[in-house]
Amino acid sequence: MTDQTPAPGQAPVPNLNIANVLTTLRIIMVPFFVWALLADGQEYGWLRWVAFGLFALAIYTDKLDGDLARSRNLITSFGKIADPIADKLLTGSALVVLSWIGELPWWITILILVREWGITALRFAVIRYGVMAASRGGKLKTVLQAIAILLYLLPWSQTVPWLGGVAFIVMLIALAATLVTGADYVVKALALRSRTLTKRKGTGN
Repeated sequence: MTDQTPAPGQAPVPNLNIANVLTTLRIIMVPFFVWALLADGQEYGWLRWVAFGLFALAIYTDKLDGDLARSRNLITSFGKIADPIADKLLTGSALVVLSWIGELPWWITILILVREWGITALRFAVIRYGVMAASRGGKLKTVLQAIAILLYLLPWSQTVPWLGGVAFIVMLIALAATLVTGADYVVKALALRSRTLTKRKGTGN
């Protein structure tokens, strides 16, 4: 089954491709990452390193699936929707667990989650008018969040004061980028809806 109408002379892009498989794999890794982080019990031992490694690997698949989709022309509507959802599940679970164990202020987690899932809901609300792909600002936001979370996940971040301070500053920068890009997506969603409705009126649909 495909989710895109191919251009004339172009083979349809199947949903089952390497880029979408990597996106799905990232979603599957989330519960294993959460388990390792919680099972460590804030002893900052080998399970904390497992959690760090799983998160780092999952983040790498985010870059890899995007590169493969573009280089091999495997971009699908499924991927455009599933990829940001996978990112939000991964980063969201990390933020919630870090706040749950008392290493990250809840207000940061709540602000980020409200923005992330609010934009996801917005994507589905305007999907009848078109698919909103991730913007450059949105990708930068994801990178900043990933770096901040990786710093927090490092066992040393809770034992080396200056490293914990760096992690907090980077997280604040990521939060600012998250909120700014969220506002930008709202503007783009409204513009997409307006353009689509104008075209439909012009064609009499």
